[in-house]
Amino acid sequence: MRVRLQRFSLTKAVPLAISRGTTAAVEHLLVEIEQDGLVGRGETGGFETGLRAYDTDAIAAELAALVPELEPLAPDPLQALNPLLARLSPPARCGLDLALHDWWGQRLGQPLHRLWGLDPGACVATSVTLGLGEPAAVLARLERWWQQLPASRIKLKLGSPAGVNHDRALVLAVGEALARRQDLGQGPLELQVDANGGWDLPTAQTMLPWLADQGVVLVEQPLAALADPLADRAGFAALAGLAPLALVADESCWDLVDLLRLAPVVDGINIKLLKSGGLSEALLMAGCARRLGLGVMLGCYSDSSLLNSAAAQLLPLVEWPDLDSHLNLVDDPFLGADLAGDCLRPSPLPGLGVRWAQGPEA
Repeated sequence: MRVRLQRFSLTKAVPLAISRGTTAAVEHLLVEIEQDGLVGRGETGGFETGLRAYDTDAIAAELAALVPELEPLAPDPLQALNPLLARLSPPARCGLDLALHDWWGQRLGQPLHRLWGLDPGACVATSVTLGLGEPAAVLARLERWWQQLPASRIKLKLGSPAGVNHDRALVLAVGEALARRQDLGQGPLELQVDANGGWDLPTAQTMLPWLADQGVVLVEQPLAALADPLADRAGFAALAGLAPLALVADESCWDLVDLLRLAPVVDGINIKLLKSGGLSEALLMAGCARRLGLGVMLGCYSDSSLLNSAAAQLLPLVEWPDLDSHLNLVDDPFLGADLAGDCLRPSPLPGLGVRWAQGPEA
């Protein structure tokens, strides 16, 4: 097989601010494998979670170093390539894993969700994200989302450097906007919050019951992820059961090992393909989480339609989709997952179901 790497830029229509900083644009990497006239495509790129960080240049170097060992091999069976993929960082492995899955689905002439026996009719609405900012700016962003799509599930970023009172003001302002919209008959609406590890334990212990009183249904990663897995789990254990809302791990949960470690003290996990290393691990995690009675969130970073369409193949297994980054791009080079209202569904096309937005495949 031939392996090609190509950089491309992604620019947000509205920059996104979270507790760790603001992102307006990123550079990602397209990974292509070609054999027998078929081209499989994957996407990867740098990201940071506070505890861990990956750089696109370093990811590209990892993949380029592996190309001479990959090219003499065949893309199928994927199991035969696992020892090589296991040497890569999660985001580098993700790019290659997606390209291999895309090629495999195209070879068989079916989308991945169909090969896995999943039902696209089970998909539910995705959330859309409101970044940190002054209340007026956050409400303006919410109105912009509502001009773009129904947006019945709202995820509000908290953990503001300005302090917990700013967080409370944002929750109250957004909650009032949702209540007004519901009074107009445009509901029901759901409010989730994501602190991105921006609170300490006493703040989180105070905020969770208060958020439940405001009608919030879910709190994601209230505490910063810790390198010590036992201490990290202890933080979630100290919050478990404090309030009638779902407690979801994101930055603390990368793979199946993390899922099993956290399962007794959380209500759900956020799977992101760049964290998990691609679809191979993500599929295992989603199935295991459901078997353990945990809710599954499926999230993204600053990703294009390629990465989000790959993730969308798992949507029938997901309770809380959060695949909205491609909806906030001005220069997305790809087309993929279908959007009906605010419900994202996997593409019916073979493989990942992704094609160029412009060109012969468009």
